[in-house]
Amino acid sequence: MKVYLRTYGCQMNVRDSENIAADFVERGWELCDDAKSADAVVVNTCSVREQAEQKALGKLWHVVNDRKERGDGLPVICVTGCMAQNLGEQISKVVRGVDIILGARQTHKVAEECERLFKDISAKAGTRKRRALVNIDDDLQSHRLINKHIAAQTRPCAFVSIMQGCQMNCSYCIVPKTRGVQRSRPEGEILDEVARLAAGGTREVTLLGQVVNAFGKEAGGKNSADAFVSLLKKVAKIDGIERIRFTSPHPAFFTDALIDCYAELKELCPYVHLPMQSGSDRILKLMRRPYRSKQFSEIVGKLRRARPDISMSTDVIVGFPTESPDDFNMTKALFEECAFDMAYIFKYSPRAGTLSAQMQDDISDGEKEARNQILLESLRVQSQAFNDALIGTVQSVLAEAPARRGAGLLMGRTPHHRKAFFKAGADGIGKFFNVKIETATVSALGAHVV
Repeated sequence: MKVYLRTYGCQMNVRDSENIAADFVERGWELCDDAKSADAVVVNTCSVREQAEQKALGKLWHVVNDRKERGDGLPVICVTGCMAQNLGEQISKVVRGVDIILGARQTHKVAEECERLFKDISAKAGTRKRRALVNIDDDLQSHRLINKHIAAQTRPCAFVSIMQGCQMNCSYCIVPKTRGVQRSRPEGEILDEVARLAAGGTREVTLLGQVVNAFGKEAGGKNSADAFVSLLKKVAKIDGIERIRFTSPHPAFFTDALIDCYAELKELCPYVHLPMQSGSDRILKLMRRPYRSKQFSEIVGKLRRARPDISMSTDVIVGFPTESPDDFNMTKALFEECAFDMAYIFKYSPRAGTLSAQMQDDISDGEKEARNQILLESLRVQSQAFNDALIGTVQSVLAEAPARRGAGLLMGRTPHHRKAFFKAGADGIGKFFNVKIETATVSALGAHVV
């Protein structure tokens, strides 16, 4: 039995898919790269932008059409994740032939339901019921069930989900609808998972959460003073773990205690993703972001004082409803003041079910694109400057995989999360190398082992 998985979206979706894959492998299934030869196809989806949903629906159409040509009633077709949660049964009306629709809090049931239907179809010589199985219910324990990894595929770097959901309710964001309310995993279960990964050869872990630094701070609950800082310090003490990253934090929960960790914990990499979204206080208020530009700038300043070599990335939305040229210029000014060297810059698009969708989308596509390009150019300059400053330095790089291009090259990341390419044997994957940086582009570094 073979299963093909396709993942769209963020690191949380990638982690969910890893968990789904591990479930299948436990049941004796084989992972494959070809949807046409699979006995089950799972499409794990994103809903942050409409374009992401359209890509997933397009993939489902292709799989359904390929199944018609195959003629044996297979593969079982399952869609899960955020789009499944957002659209539910509507998916089976748009793409007729989808068998299983499981929401973002039901991903742990994907392998079980696919196997059940596979056996049923096989026993009935390719026939199936017409109506799709749909389950988008909440599961109060789902956050504790994303804890599996395929032992044979343990990588040097691993994602570890420490929570599910979000309670911030930013006006433009559909995530609270698709991912549900915030629930944090018990600290002990997280530490046990990290320890198992370390024993299997993982040297770097990235802790994941929709608002990762709000770990343990559930709305209306008894919250630890700074549960996330406590977790970081305990992860850092696990034998074998030499690097820690986390994403995505929220400025509202970036405490001084967390900032101090960048100076105190050698395992915590000098890299942070800090979503800004806008530099205009008026727009931030409309976005329902509970901080203002001055507070954001102060956090950035504290981080740079704690770790002068820190690399910073961010998220920015341009063209939010009513964003004036002055509002955009404030965003540009703060973006350049903070000197972000990596960024995800998005043109605003309304998402049904969000508060901002009730506002008039009054910025033209042309103006959104113009503002997007202005920030992209600032980013290009800032990224190149950051990378150029690394030329001639020696960096510790954890080799992750063979480079996609270039015979004999490995790809690894510096502590600053920069990709570096260098010549070394395939047996070097999972090992640390000291490399001297020779060349730099906006997105990558060329180096040699020293």
